[in-house]
Amino acid sequence: MKDHPMPQGEPSFRDSVDIMFNQAVALMDLPPGLKEKIRVCNATYTVRFGVRLRGQIHTFTGYRSVHSEHMEPVKGGIRYSMAVNQDEVEALAALMTYKCALVETPFGGSKGGLCINPRDWEEHELEQITRRFAYELAKRDLIHPSQNVPAPDMGTGEREMAWIADQYRRMNTTDINAAACVTGKPAHAGGIQGRVEATGRGVQFALREFFRHPEDVAKAGLSGGLEGKRLVVQGLGNVGYHAARFLSEEDGVKVVGIIERDGALYSEDGLDVEAVHQWMVRYGGMTMYPDAARHADPVAVLESDCDILIPAALEGVINLENAKRIEAPLIVEAANGPVTAGADQILRERGTVIIPDMYANAGGVTVSYFEWVKNLSHIRFGRMQRRQEEARHELIVRELERLSDHLGDAWTMSPDFKRKYLRGADELELVRSGLDDTMRSAYGAMRAVWHGNDKVPDLRTAAYIVAIDRIAKSYAAKGL
Repeated sequence: MKDHPMPQGEPSFRDSVDIMFNQAVALMDLPPGLKEKIRVCNATYTVRFGVRLRGQIHTFTGYRSVHSEHMEPVKGGIRYSMAVNQDEVEALAALMTYKCALVETPFGGSKGGLCINPRDWEEHELEQITRRFAYELAKRDLIHPSQNVPAPDMGTGEREMAWIADQYRRMNTTDINAAACVTGKPAHAGGIQGRVEATGRGVQFALREFFRHPEDVAKAGLSGGLEGKRLVVQGLGNVGYHAARFLSEEDGVKVVGIIERDGALYSEDGLDVEAVHQWMVRYGGMTMYPDAARHADPVAVLESDCDILIPAALEGVINLENAKRIEAPLIVEAANGPVTAGADQILRERGTVIIPDMYANAGGVTVSYFEWVKNLSHIRFGRMQRRQEEARHELIVRELERLSDHLGDAWTMSPDFKRKYLRGADELELVRSGLDDTMRSAYGAMRAVWHGNDKVPDLRTAAYIVAIDRIAKSYAAKGL
């Protein structure tokens, strides 16, 4: 879907975050002045720098916003987009603060952006631009392992993070923890297994946890488990692709709609997410995809009848103009701010359940935390204990085999048990385990507030209350 202007009277993204924040703190008993201290953005740095490209100097504008330093370092992605502006970056930084508090990663909130269309530049030109942007930020400690740690966001990925990490190392040659200055790096360059899939995997774990609670599922007018549920995903980028693929391949969800910039695909029989993804990689879009009906108007698919809608790309895609036409009873915010404050109220009054962005897409920052810890500890997860685990499991298997010999056909181990049980967990399995545990714990904290207070209308308000309470306690521990 293409960028679209917000309907008249619609609050901006930043205003939406503040509105939702205010709705939550109105239900809390905070000391005077602390509400405002938590709400406001501490600082925003704007940088304008020139890079000589194609025979002339091009000037670029970038931002790095620090919302809260109740914990340090602060954490948040860097996005490349022509829509980047100060208000957007500050709103995203605020969301990062609340998100980190909700999933208990020990970071404050930050965000960065560069006003650029990556498609306009060759790879070597993008590298020059990225390195200069990183230089401008790093020399002001806005990239630093113990103060400010960026990550990928819209328009950036492993490649850009590797350039940023290398630029930081060049500027800080004696910093032994230099690799921890940024997360989302390639696995071979100090990254961690499972980081690319992390946000999409987190969406999957969030949905699994929601469906473990029949009472919550019933609030959305649904029943049963995930298997067979009809899903529409808006945006088949990194997050939408991984979420849709994992849910369809591992949980039996039927992906009936996929929405992208150049239109949408729809099939009641279900779409092959991997096949669509490969087509997009090869041809740059979904045009002429052969195995499903293509809609030139993606809005029709966004508003189509389905069980679960996952907006995974743009802010404000569900707004005052279209909220009443959204048929999905369950919305999972894989993107940041896809539902505006006005639309949120309309949907809530209609009984739609929204799994909010600060929880649903927290997989990225959670696994970024694991990567940061790995970089600081200078050892990959599983290296010390994996073979020891296998040796202990081997003792149990041998004893079982001895018993089996005595009991004969009356007792045998099931096929494949030995191979699966003997294998110790590698880094990817440990990362997924840690992410699953994080998403379960965070949902439990939200759910306790949602069901424990009649004045809390939804999961979003509950998420804000949990996060703000933890931030307030952090400030209190500092003496504020």
